[in-house]
Amino acid sequence: MVASTHGTLLEPVQHRGREALDRLGFPTRSQEPWRFTNLSRLKAVGELPVIEADPLSDLPDVPQSGLRLLIGSGADSLEGVELPDGINALNLDQLKLALGSTLHRCGCSNDWPVELNHASSRQVLALRISGKVPPLELVIGASGQGLLSTRVLLLLEEKAELDLLQVFRADSGAAHSHLCEVVLGQESRLQHGVLSLGDGSGSLLTTLATQQEPRSQYELTTVFQGWSFGRVEPRVLQLDGQAKTSIKGLAVTTEDQQLAIHSGMRFDGPEGELDQLQKSLASGRSHAIFNGSIQVPRAAQRTNAAQLSRNLLLSTKARIDTKPELEIIADDVRCAHGATVSQLQEDELFYLRSRGITETEATSLLLRGYCQEVINQLPVQAERWRPLEQVQKELSR
Repeated sequence: MVASTHGTLLEPVQHRGREALDRLGFPTRSQEPWRFTNLSRLKAVGELPVIEADPLSDLPDVPQSGLRLLIGSGADSLEGVELPDGINALNLDQLKLALGSTLHRCGCSNDWPVELNHASSRQVLALRISGKVPPLELVIGASGQGLLSTRVLLLLEEKAELDLLQVFRADSGAAHSHLCEVVLGQESRLQHGVLSLGDGSGSLLTTLATQQEPRSQYELTTVFQGWSFGRVEPRVLQLDGQAKTSIKGLAVTTEDQQLAIHSGMRFDGPEGELDQLQKSLASGRSHAIFNGSIQVPRAAQRTNAAQLSRNLLLSTKARIDTKPELEIIADDVRCAHGATVSQLQEDELFYLRSRGITETEATSLLLRGYCQEVINQLPVQAERWRPLEQVQKELSR
């Protein structure tokens, strides 16, 4: 078995990452992608020492029909693990060819958060998937005053099928930097869930870069809550069209937290499909941000794309900024986008209260239904992490 630690390969990547950070300089508010960002919190993340993850406790039972891997500790994630048929570790030569390719194709290889990860990552978990395999759960946890940098690369061969759940945990002010690259071969399918559970004091910077070949299906569902500061960047590229992409997201901010979702979708061929829904809930003095970009060049005729940003303000002091973007060059397309920012509907609250339900219970029921639409799209193994209860606990703080 090939180890998931590739120190020799990553040393030049770290060197180039440090040089790139010096060349890029620190982001400023004059740069559009960083206009709303709390730069003091971003700077604090960049100045943290790099740490390794402590062994995690209080985890749900290992899935009976799947595989769990722990990422980020000094130990090799694959040490002592017997991989099921259809899941194989990439060797060094294969990794040299594949690492960073999807980031480059998605146009984010030189972004500041990506270069921060390049400069600090010491390990990469790189797997090849063939056929239909058991569910895979990747758990990444950190605690203490430091930055945990992790990296994952997944290659799905033609007609491969995988249910993947990534779980992020953090406490005591720890910060995450994470890169995930995914390559979907023709007619492959990936159900990708990201469940991100902080204690309200940590930070999270993550880029999820995915490239799809024709007739592949990518279903991404993200749930983020409990982060003092976070920036999440899903980037998807349909290489030659005729692929399907579904992106569902839920972001929850409370107290004085800030969480930004910056998604990018590009169609480089005809007859591609996208169904995107991003939901945000902001309470206290928190700030939720969504920027969703869709690019449809001339080659992407007969594209069918829909993007909707739905947001709930739960406090008069909370703030939500949402900015859908469409760049369409092709002339035979169906593209739609919309954005709403609202509060809980008084008539719905009145209806529930008129039937003997207290205001607190009525609010909880409405928020539960609002969140459940996205949470229900997570891979089935996410149920063991009780995501809905975690979100409701966060909103009641």
